[in-house]
Amino acid sequence: MQIILMEKVANLGNLGDLLKVRDGYARNFLIPTGKARRATPAALQEFEAKRAELEQAAAAKLADAQAYAERLAGIVVRIERKAGVDGRLFGSVTNFDVADGLRAQGFEIEKSAVRMPGGPLKTIGETQLEVALHSDVLATITVAVVIEQAKI
Repeated sequence: MQIILMEKVANLGNLGDLLKVRDGYARNFLIPTGKARRATPAALQEFEAKRAELEQAAAAKLADAQAYAERLAGIVVRIERKAGVDGRLFGSVTNFDVADGLRAQGFEIEKSAVRMPGGPLKTIGETQLEVALHSDVLATITVAVVIEQAKI
């Protein structure tokens, strides 16, 4: 299916690119989320008429993401979990737990934005993780997993 990208999509293309993608990807993801439109002659004319406005909106989104990344840089998220004597957790720390910890500190981050390349954290210690705020903006945070203290 021929589509026009309405915003930058990672690993696909930039605003205004005319691409051919699989029908299911376009119908089920790109078009419903507003990331793309079907490439018809009318849609192409409408896009060209609104191109400057869309580019300005994309630049504003990028600037907002960069400002948010500066606020987020260097943040330490402390997560308490039960662990054995060897430092292995009874369970794990997932991207949901990290997003929840950031939310507790006043940062609204979706769990899908937290990048965990090694999978869930399963040991005590500090780990550097990236948060994808935009397709071009990544912020680095530190996640400190500590042993939960017994509550008396």
